[in-house]
Amino acid sequence: MNARQFFTHPLGVITAATGATFLWGSAFPFVKLSYQELQIEPNEIYEQMLFAGYRFVAAALLIMMFSYFINRGIRYQRGSALPLLKIGLFQTFLQYLFFYIGLSHSTGIRGSITVSSISFFQILLAHFMYKNDLLSTRKLIGVVIGFTGVVLANMSQGSLEFVFGLGELLLLFAAFSGALGNILVKKESGTFDILYITSFQMFLGGLGLTLVGASQVGWVPFHFNMKAGWMFVYLSFLSAAGFLLWNNVMKYNKVGRVSMYMFLIPVFGVFLSAVLLQEAVHVMILAGLMLVVAGIVIVNRGDTEKKASTQQR
Repeated sequence: MNARQFFTHPLGVITAATGATFLWGSAFPFVKLSYQELQIEPNEIYEQMLFAGYRFVAAALLIMMFSYFINRGIRYQRGSALPLLKIGLFQTFLQYLFFYIGLSHSTGIRGSITVSSISFFQILLAHFMYKNDLLSTRKLIGVVIGFTGVVLANMSQGSLEFVFGLGELLLLFAAFSGALGNILVKKESGTFDILYITSFQMFLGGLGLTLVGASQVGWVPFHFNMKAGWMFVYLSFLSAAGFLLWNNVMKYNKVGRVSMYMFLIPVFGVFLSAVLLQEAVHVMILAGLMLVVAGIVIVNRGDTEKKASTQQR
């Protein structure tokens, strides 16, 4: 069975899409566990930046190695410098600057639900940046439902008090930056190979995080033991492997068929944070999660139906 046969087979699609979303969802508890193991405190911003930078440089190198072994090449492509810098700024540097700092001030459960708003920011940004991707009524309903879920997830247990601090605000900034980075990738993917874009923007963004962090705390402020080491390897691996799985399933299938699997990211994030971090899942969290999941499904279902009706004409 070749790649096309696997990634177009129903079981292959389910396996690859679920695998990618599981890996991405597991990032939330594993980043927080890494903070605990390396004794990185919420106020240690430069240590957080350095750790994030090391992770994404390592992930970029893994993707480059994969590209080399499948003969896709990793040589510089003329005219790609400025697009790569812009994508690297938003999709890696700013997104994970806000993500790593924000997650240190939030819980894994709230973080996974809040960051899932990237799907809704992406819909809103596409409306203003692409004339052929305007907001429909269905998309707008999905966005409103999704953001309502984010609000509910940040309600305190047993009351209607809205608990939205620095961590959650930064995680929203991370989602917005990631959404803008995704839009920029979509724009440039028609000119440059997607593996090339992802590996180099990830490398440049990760290098930026590394240099800023190291300039303040040195190159090796951490004391890695075996547990911290394997968690770092896993975080680097999930960034590379998650992308490779998702990229292939997107390559061989219609976008609408695959995008709905994005709802699994907050589901896995909440479940794994509850198990690995022993975080409580109260009623407002479950209600928020259900609305975010519904919002993601509604938004992507709308794209699927639109494409189907267009094909029928």
